[in-house]
Amino acid sequence: MIDRFRTDVLANRNNRAILERWADLNLPDSWLVAGCLFQTVWNLQSGRAPEADIKDYDLFYFDPADLSKKGEQDVQARADEILSDLGVPIEVANQARVHTWYESYFGHPYPPLQSASDGIDRFLMPATCVGICPEAIYAPNGLEILYEGVLSSNPLTPYLDLFEQKAASYSARWPWLRVAGNRP
Repeated sequence: MIDRFRTDVLANRNNRAILERWADLNLPDSWLVAGCLFQTVWNLQSGRAPEADIKDYDLFYFDPADLSKKGEQDVQARADEILSDLGVPIEVANQARVHTWYESYFGHPYPPLQSASDGIDRFLMPATCVGICPEAIYAPNGLEILYEGVLSSNPLTPYLDLFEQKAASYSARWPWLRVAGNRP
């Protein structure tokens, strides 16, 4: 399943290019994450182009030495420079500082994290908790539920309002997905 996932993710030319330039990004404890991965898989399963309707490409990194917004903006600017020719939005987030802004933005508390993978663990749906870097794949809930299209609420982020919004958005684009309610 891991080989299949890697092959599917790399079918998206933007994912492939980002991973090819990974060393140039030089991000500590970093992963390519979120929609650019699981939506690529769902697009392929639906017979769509791998890049179809992917709004952005998210990079997580973990730098507890710099929790400033400016520090994160500087990293974002470097990533934009390295990846600008791709012509897609790239969003870089220091997972060490998410707890400083999450509640004011989403209206729910968020504990401090200890690593970038902790941020992946907290995606709203276990099926979407995936990350990749050139040397590893991180899928704490396995990959089967991703390929089965099972959407359930993550007990680490039990925010049903946010879950329901995401599930509705995903189901509109990939009608074959199955919403399993708020069960993990």
